[in-house]
Amino acid sequence: MSEKNKYQEVAYYPGCALEGSGHAYNRSTKALGKALGLKLKEVDNWNCCGAMEVKNIDPKLQTYLSSRVMSIAANDMGHEVVMAPCNGCYHNLKRAEYDMSKDTATIDVVNKLSGKAGHKAYQAGQVESIHALDWIKKGVGEDALKKKIRNSLEGIKVANYYGCMYTRPRHIFPEKDQGGDSESTSKPHYMDDLLAAAGAENVDFPLKTACCGGAHTLSDSETSTRLVANILQAAEAAGAEVIATECPTCHSGLEMHQIRAEKTLGIKTSVKILYFTQLLGLALGLKPRKVGIQENVSDSRAFLRERGLA
Repeated sequence: MSEKNKYQEVAYYPGCALEGSGHAYNRSTKALGKALGLKLKEVDNWNCCGAMEVKNIDPKLQTYLSSRVMSIAANDMGHEVVMAPCNGCYHNLKRAEYDMSKDTATIDVVNKLSGKAGHKAYQAGQVESIHALDWIKKGVGEDALKKKIRNSLEGIKVANYYGCMYTRPRHIFPEKDQGGDSESTSKPHYMDDLLAAAGAENVDFPLKTACCGGAHTLSDSETSTRLVANILQAAEAAGAEVIATECPTCHSGLEMHQIRAEKTLGIKTSVKILYFTQLLGLALGLKPRKVGIQENVSDSRAFLRERGLA
């Protein structure tokens, strides 16, 4: 099987956020995949990946929760690839894979909990966990994507924001930094590549992997607001009209704290915030409602109409 064929049908792990605040990401990911001829099979009876709360209490329990998702995909559904659009879910699946291949104590806990839960324990290497960016990049690629563009993003200046969990810690992403066209942990480019193929102008954005403070939004909202304000101001200083996101937590944080930064810090920014899947969907000719534009807090409809995309 060629690498491209490997990603034509994957197990889809939406995770908790895409069922809630990140529903527009869920909607646009599914719509984009369908438009590109890629198939998603949602993981049966999936559970939370353990996110931050469980991890802080018992990291091995978090590893079990992520391993259960991969076990269902591999052992019950027969898939080789699990795709998670959420940076947190993607990160936790990758970390679980790493720990399951390195730490005997973690393997023991996962085996015991899997036995108590009544399902087959996950074995390291059974599946490949990928992000939505990998899915489009490897399953379609820029050349094939260009041929499907109906409404070019030409003239739209975009700052691509990857967030911090997409590339950190580096050791859990062994497929990155392999040279050639592989993804980079220091200067990620997959989102840049895909949006450029759709005609967008990517600006030189220095904070593309800076933390948005998503993990601290509830406990220390002021810090989160200041971190987001830095990102928003840096994007505008680089000339961006749009910040493209690929994480529901980052996306929600940028939208909410953009409003809060103006109210509490007097920092007003006008840059629009859109999921990369929404931008690509519009470029393929999908209607704004089809990709969930109306669900975003950042109202970009007038901007998109001006650019002939809505």
